[in-house]
Amino acid sequence: MAQGEVEFDALVIGAGFSGIYQLYRLREMGLSVKVIDMAGDVGGTWYWNQYPGAMSDTESFVYRFSWDKEDLRNYPWSHHYVKQPDVLAYLKHVVERHDLRKHIQFETELVSAKWDDISSLWRVELSTGKTLRIRYLVTALGLLSKANFPDIPGIDSFQGRKVHTAKWPEDLDISGKRVGVIGCGSTGVQVITDIASKVKSLTCFQRHPQYSVPSGDRPVDPSYREWVNENYEGIFEQVKNSAVGFGFVESQKPYASVTSPEEREAIFESLWQQGNGFRFMFGGFNDIANDKVANEAACAFIRKKIRETVRDPEKARKLQPHDYYARRPLCDGGYFEQFNREHVDIVHLQETPIVSITEKGVQTSDKLYELDVLVFATGFDAIEGNYNRVRIQGRNALSLKDYWDPTGPTSYLGVSVPQFPNLFMITGPQGPFTNLPPAIEAHVDLISRLISRAETARKDGQTAIIEATPEAEQQWLAECEKAAEGSLFKETASWIFGQNVPGKKYALRFYFGGLKAFYEAVQNVIDNDYAGFKPFSMSEREDQQGDETKVLSARL
Repeated sequence: MAQGEVEFDALVIGAGFSGIYQLYRLREMGLSVKVIDMAGDVGGTWYWNQYPGAMSDTESFVYRFSWDKEDLRNYPWSHHYVKQPDVLAYLKHVVERHDLRKHIQFETELVSAKWDDISSLWRVELSTGKTLRIRYLVTALGLLSKANFPDIPGIDSFQGRKVHTAKWPEDLDISGKRVGVIGCGSTGVQVITDIASKVKSLTCFQRHPQYSVPSGDRPVDPSYREWVNENYEGIFEQVKNSAVGFGFVESQKPYASVTSPEEREAIFESLWQQGNGFRFMFGGFNDIANDKVANEAACAFIRKKIRETVRDPEKARKLQPHDYYARRPLCDGGYFEQFNREHVDIVHLQETPIVSITEKGVQTSDKLYELDVLVFATGFDAIEGNYNRVRIQGRNALSLKDYWDPTGPTSYLGVSVPQFPNLFMITGPQGPFTNLPPAIEAHVDLISRLISRAETARKDGQTAIIEATPEAEQQWLAECEKAAEGSLFKETASWIFGQNVPGKKYALRFYFGGLKAFYEAVQNVIDNDYAGFKPFSMSEREDQQGDETKVLSARL
């Protein structure tokens, strides 16, 4: 093949929400695009996470693409929350509706990608043995994709069925089985709620008690759907101008501004009855996430609800958290009620930790729990986990893993990394901490505009390269730190800061300034001639290589 010849203009890694929309945008621009995914079909997270009870914690009317107005109004959704089969069916529908499947190659994994400075192309090796030369590499790997198994002695010795929720086997029948679930985060809460009524016994090995509120899920009334359809323009305008993008108006009222204890209680009770974890945190007061007094009031209310719901005082005690309400807000379909079943037990691992996993089950410091099935609801190596799994090398054979190793994962706007030209990430590090579909759309729209700009330069005879500058990355990191200042999320150990995986660096992995502020930051970049990005011609490239080497040396 002649030097500079390409098989595709762009290669997109991943066929979930992000990859589907990016494919649509690039194809509409007239570019040749290939999407690969290691799965057997589209769906991304929703293809892999088929565990019982899997559902979005975002309401149905905003957990979808906003750009196909006709489909927004016509595609059916029967409940206020979409379950895993619903989301997967919706994504397949979008792919068929827009004739995208012919551009997607399944059961294909990215093995390595190396940037060639001479040809200004990416050389990509696939698991099929094929090598591609492409101009633009877009990663749509998802925030939560690489499953995390805890490091427990004897984990491979268990003779029963051992599964991770991220890869739930189709043939697994838990009916009448003795089941143990390790982990009670969002996934654990969902799977426990679903299977509790079906198993012989259920032992929940709780690493950390959770603040969870009801989801409020119920069938959709036709009149409600009619209202949504008539107001979709305004709904998505509100979403993009909100903080978390969940389809409700966030409160502007500080907790301290309400002095009556009865009125405060009534606000919390109303939020509890309406449902949704993000609404409970952001819909009643505007400072639960950063004011300790307001936060404790929310905590006390949820603890009271746990005590009122769970009849066994000892189970209720174990289920009550006592740290800040500052992890990803959870909602459920009756989680705490499941512990009123005699065959459902809770093991508080902070009190009786797991010593080992044996052939028969789980050995804690006080007893052996014999099991038929052991479920790991232990989450993911979030953000950078999938990037570290593959070899992506930018300039001077620098790997993305090595670039991130000193400080944790960094980027400019969650999209671009210095030293990695024409590499674009969807929901990369320091992207917005919000409902994902609108955040994905913000990233895809920006990436598409950047690629369009590069294509214009290329057609004018330039060697077009789009890349974030080191200064822009540092400025964005400073903006992210500023946005997180005072947030109780920052003071709480969780996967959001990388503390769920031993040895993983503590780092700020999200932008906490809100969706509206993120859109404004992106628009400001665009309005200022794509400040922080620069398409380089080859002569400019040579002039700046020495300076970039100095910047990289300082980082390492």
